[in-house]
This record gives sequence, structure tokens and C-alpha cells, in this order.
Amino acid sequence: MKYIEAGPAKIPAIGLGTYTLEGETCIDMVQRAIDAGYRHIDTARMYGNEREVGEAIRRSGIARDEIFVTTKIWWTDLGEAALTAAARDSIDTIGIGAVDLLLIHWPNPDVALEESIDALCATVDDGLTKHVGVANFTSTLLDEAAAMASHPLVCNQVEYHPFLAQEQVLAACRRHEMAMVAYSPIGRGGEVLNHPVIRGAAERHGKSPAQIILRWEIEQDGVGAIPRTSKPERLAENLEIFDFEAL
Repeated sequence: MKYIEAGPAKIPAIGLGTYTLEGETCIDMVQRAIDAGYRHIDTARMYGNEREVGEAIRRSGIARDEIFVTTKIWWTDLGEAALTAAARDSIDTIGIGAVDLLLIHWPNPDVALEESIDALCATVDDGLTKHVGVANFTSTLLDEAAAMASHPLVCNQVEYHPFLAQEQVLAACRRHEMAMVAYSPIGRGGEVLNHPVIRGAAERHGKSPAQIILRWEIEQDGVGAIPRTSKPERLAENLEIFDFEAL
């Protein structure tokens, strides 16, 4: 497994996204992922599956400190009191103690950024999370947030794949020694997976198109990916990307 050194955080470059996974299906997939070697699990309050993610981690039998857990606070809860309450509820719901990374899921233009960042950073002081970061922040907003933060922001989670350039955001992440973690890293609807260039690279390397894309992403300095899947057979495939170079 490759790790991203992002300020004080050490983030596994490949993780499991859990958006849309629910109930026993979510528990099963997270357990299977951990068994397959995943050590980064991503959830969010908005996903409605924090409890299931925590249960899967407890059932896995893997030591808590070996699994990097991320959750996110929804944009409607970014005022100081609301964010604090939401963060405490998330940690209680997951039920494994402090998470490794707590993110603002989306910015809220109706709440002062400094108020949100101050409340986010206070969750570290309160022992709710080890590290903090953001998701879906533009480069400009990222610069502003980083300047305000009393604890290092270690991650900006954004949609990223070969058809969605994020050069300015990636440059901002690198300025602030932050990881850029890609959700929907293989695109949506198959357009990226079916591109002739990607399919050709897959044939040359004897890999799947998804493996080519994921490898292309994690070869970039400071970039990670959290592919989501509901198919158990995809779990191992998405990890088998460290034995070749995509370019």
C-alpha cells in the first residue's frame, strides 16, 4: 500500500468509498474490503451508514489504529454549534472512538468560513478526530481555509478522473502540503472506462481500465482515490495496481 504524507497525517492512497452502501450490504462490503487489505474507509453523515461502517470495523478483528477512517459533516451543519454537535454525533454513531479524518463535506456560503474552520479545528482539541480537512473546496477557498486553520488541513476530497481536470485544486493542495483524494475516481456511467486510450493502455498492461485509471491517479504526488463498489470481486482488483506504471 502506498501512503500519502500530508502534514502530520499518513493517508493510505487507496480507500473504499461507501456512498450508497446501506445496512448489511455496507457491513459486508466494508468487512470484505478490510479482509482484502484496504486500510482506508470513507463515510459521511449524509450517507446514513456511519453506524454500519463502525460495526464492520469492529467485526473485522483488525486493530483500530491500523485502519484510517474518514467521515464528513454536511454543509447544513457548519455553524459552530451545529458542527460541534454533528461531529460528536458522528463519532458516537461510528462507535470506534476518534476518527482519523473529519472533513467539511461541502462549503456553505451562508456561514462564515472562519466560523466553520474554527469549529472544525476544535474537534481535534476535543478528541473527536486526529486530523481535519475539507471536501469540494476550490483552490481559492482552500487558500483561505488553510490560512485560518489552527490545525493543519490535511485533505481536500474532490471529484477527479482523467476527464475532470483539477490542476488548480491540486496545486493548492500541494502548496499547503495537503492530500487531494479523488471520489468518483473512475468517472460515472462508463465514459472514462470505455475511452480508447484507456482501453488500449489496459490491453498493453494486462489490466482493467479501472486499474489503469486508479494507477494514473496514485502515481501523482499527493493524490489518493476512494473508489466505491458494491461488487465484492472489484475490491481486490482495485488494490492490484502497485505492480505497473500507467504512463
